Amino acid sequence: MMDRYQVVDGAGTMSVFEIYIKTTPERLWEAITDPDMRAKYSFGVRTDSDWSKGSRYKSGVPGVIDIAEGENVEVDPPRRLVQTLTALWSDDVKAVGTSRVTWEIEPVGTSCRLTVTHDQLPADANSEVYGGWPMILSGLKTLLETGETLDTPGSLRYAGSSA
Repeated sequence: MMDRYQVVDGAGTMSVFEIYIKTTPERLWEAITDPDMRAKYSFGVRTDSDWSKGSRYKSGVPGVIDIAEGENVEVDPPRRLVQTLTALWSDDVKAVGTSRVTWEIEPVGTSCRLTVTHDQLPADANSEVYGGWPMILSGLKTLLETGETLDTPGSLRYAGSSA
């Protein structure tokens, strides 16, 4: 897995991960866009949308906490999803403003390479905005390859929460 951060023209660029997952592009796309599957590897947080270009999405635990919202800027299943992201869980992360997350899926043999790039961050962005990616993507890989969920405290943060 690769993790890097750099500042380009005054804006932070976070190429969070390049990770290989033993799955098909279609199954990986489903895991990214299905709200129930997503909650299993993303801190218990659902992401709801109709997943069409220009549509809105909202991530959170209904009645408990709003995590993020944004627009699906580019939707090309099962290859590429580009989204704006505004973090909502605290005033500190709200102050970061809107950034961009790009999910790129490339078949490699009987596996997929998933590259997630989180960019358009200010140079002084709160690390909470991009710091959860390692656990989220590790949970995604674990779920797709084993059918199980991670049991790390962060992975379970909102699991089982409801209004």
